Amino acid sequence: MNTAAHIASEQSFSEPASMRSFLIIWSGQICSRVGSALTAFALSVWVYQQVGSITKFALVSLCYAVPVVVVAPFAGALVDRWNRRRAMLIGDSCAGLSVLSLSLLFFSERLELWHIYAGTALVATFGALQSPAYSSSVTLLVPKKQLGRANGMVQLGMGLARVGAPVLGGILLVTLKLGGVLLIDLATFAVAVSATLAVRIPNVRQSDERKSFLGDVAYGARYLYQRWGLMSLMILYGVCNFIIGLVSVLVVPMVLAFGSSVVLGTVLSLGGIGMLVGALLMSVVGGARRKVLTILSFIAVLGICIAAAGFRAAAAPIAIAGFGLFFSLSIINSTTPTIVQTKVAVDVQGRVFALLTMIAWAAYPLAYPLAGPIAEKIFEPLMAANGPLAGSVGQIIGVGPGRGIALFFITLGVMMLAIAVAGYLYPRLRNLEQEMPDAVPSKDEPEYVSAPAVVEAEEPRGVAAAARARTASSRGA
Repeated sequence: MNTAAHIASEQSFSEPASMRSFLIIWSGQICSRVGSALTAFALSVWVYQQVGSITKFALVSLCYAVPVVVVAPFAGALVDRWNRRRAMLIGDSCAGLSVLSLSLLFFSERLELWHIYAGTALVATFGALQSPAYSSSVTLLVPKKQLGRANGMVQLGMGLARVGAPVLGGILLVTLKLGGVLLIDLATFAVAVSATLAVRIPNVRQSDERKSFLGDVAYGARYLYQRWGLMSLMILYGVCNFIIGLVSVLVVPMVLAFGSSVVLGTVLSLGGIGMLVGALLMSVVGGARRKVLTILSFIAVLGICIAAAGFRAAAAPIAIAGFGLFFSLSIINSTTPTIVQTKVAVDVQGRVFALLTMIAWAAYPLAYPLAGPIAEKIFEPLMAANGPLAGSVGQIIGVGPGRGIALFFITLGVMMLAIAVAGYLYPRLRNLEQEMPDAVPSKDEPEYVSAPAVVEAEEPRGVAAAARARTASSRGA
């Protein structure tokens, strides 16, 4: 029988939760996200124009994804040790300094490809610190009943960046060149830092029993392992991101196989509009009461949209499917953080959000290198004019270039539907909201009391009672 390690902690706040403070930080973060999206677009175009290599171009994305996966668990532990405001300030300030370095190198005509790789990796590293700090700060600033709306507003900022960056980035890259875009991004970091400095984020009182830093890092994973409903939600999130990663790589060649770059731009723009509409909806209504069921339902919609995109080589149905896909993603990405913010102890949220970020981003480095070979070596030959499936499936979805990718999309859509069904059939996930008590009370209560940080299996009742007695005694003191 395991010895119980029952650590209770409580968080007292120096000021009441404030939607006003959240709105100030949120406005600064929107500005920063748009600036970062402009830089990402401009750097990608500049790299491709300079070297003309798709592989070197793709490495820019890889240099962003890999540091996030590696750094996130350690960043989450720092967020839970520090004040969230400090973590956000350090993350944004250091990322801004990385952009400043790239700007100086560009204007001194010394900017090289490896500088962009290194700068991108540094921005990603400090973003891995800022992101969980931002997400866990929402819990401290926003009333519990408004968490869904707040997360919808966060998604709204991402949607604005997604829609606006390609249009503005293309214009600015022509008029102001890369250096001008970098300076704009630098200015947006300054706005984000100023907004964060303008507010106070309540401190979280830590448990009296302190662990080593590496112990804090390991504890985040152990916390999830002991809560399989929450763990299964994160695994589901990662698998879905893997499929979305495959789709995002292949949608461009599939559309360009029958349409022009204008058609492609229209399809991608409608996808961004779908994300905006979904975020606006969540910002207004705050989401449904049954959040896990909402996530599973929209994962099923994702599957339908991905499969629908493969049935016809035409812009209209693919654009509609793209709208539905990004609309659904916006709902899922707004609802998932709300579950974490509600169910996870406040002093552990930095680590849990960091692990969620790690799982989400780990899917992309796995998906990107696999997408091309699977499509080119397996599915495209099947749907060639004289391919094995030309006389059967080809009669429905067509044959020729791009139709193998279309068949891959249909396959991925069916897989996504199966994942949604499997998630519903798994009782730990389906009943997560009922089985896992809220760690965050309503704001009319005098203080937050987090759920037990560690509750190992088969805890002896006598030990548990003694631990509760000691906790009550310490609170009374």
